[in-house]
Amino acid sequence: MKQQRPATARSVSDGLKLHRHQVRSPGHVHTVITPRPGTHARFSTNRFHDTWHVLSDEHGARLLARLLWGLSYQARPRTVVLIDRPFLCPNPFDADPADPIVLVPGWCTPFDDHTARWLKSRLPLSNPDGTVRWHTFGLDRTLEPAARDAWWDRYRRRKDRGIVSRRSGLLVLAPRTPDEARAWALHAAGLDTANGYGSDYAYLGPWDHGYDGEIQIFRRFRPMVHVANQARAQVLSRANAPTDPESLRVAVWREAESVRGDAHLRIREWRDRGYHLGRDAAAVLSHADVTTLDELAAVGAVEAYRRLHAARVQGLTFDMLWAMEAALTCRDRRGVSATRRRELLAALGELPAPTPERRSPRAPRHGARRVCLPATR
Repeated sequence: MKQQRPATARSVSDGLKLHRHQVRSPGHVHTVITPRPGTHARFSTNRFHDTWHVLSDEHGARLLARLLWGLSYQARPRTVVLIDRPFLCPNPFDADPADPIVLVPGWCTPFDDHTARWLKSRLPLSNPDGTVRWHTFGLDRTLEPAARDAWWDRYRRRKDRGIVSRRSGLLVLAPRTPDEARAWALHAAGLDTANGYGSDYAYLGPWDHGYDGEIQIFRRFRPMVHVANQARAQVLSRANAPTDPESLRVAVWREAESVRGDAHLRIREWRDRGYHLGRDAAAVLSHADVTTLDELAAVGAVEAYRRLHAARVQGLTFDMLWAMEAALTCRDRRGVSATRRRELLAALGELPAPTPERRSPRAPRHGARRVCLPATR
């Protein structure tokens, strides 16, 4: 099958070229639109907190926005957009496989369980019947700040009714009206990872004690997927690997921290019906004479960091300072504001250079103790 040129493979502009498949079912013909081979974007899916998630990076969000906005002009019944392999990858948390994603124009295309089972049985699709130009009239103009605000002012008077659900192994995103499809597109296009968390999200569908769907993107989506794959492989290679899916996910989460080398940054950990120092964090903080969360609170994040610096902990970074501050205020380390970080650095002051170890040709060294952060397992 013909591959795209590298320049067009990364394009998310108006007039995208997509593949068209005519898929026949008993009594009907469905038109299935798919990205072309070589398209750069990658997606994943998972379910967390009773919400179905579409996961990607900023590039994937821009492509998803184009697909949804173009879908809003669809008036031909039984036309859907499909994102399937090779554009899917394992999710970036525990490397569970992703479900194919189907975008359905709910105002003109019925898509029930029977249709979902039939489409899933035909995957993967190959040998397209043609190519289409996917036009997104007005999207770029609407993304201008003034036009976007005016569009949302008009749309807020309408009630969301779209559905995000999993049907026969497919994750189905089905806005009920063209305007709702455009709203979802604007949500996706507006996602931005230039923040302290390195991620952003937007909910899909109506509120009913929670949302059915969410688009979530990460600045380092692909490296996260790589780490999760490596962690899962390491867990499954062990003789005592968990067989229960939920236990396996938890084991992969823990192993991923070690693969990344940041397990020591999990300062607060729930176990034995209470909060305690994380096991890897406790191993590091023992060199600052801190063995409990209460002792860390008494000493303070700044003084604990000074002690770690004096103990010559190799690989020590300010991430440890942010993590200790976050643990004492019951939040994520990435949520420590820039203002608070500057305050912590001002309180820390200029740290003295570690005293160099002295070498003696006649006796073994007896310098200050040298400590390393936990190594990657």
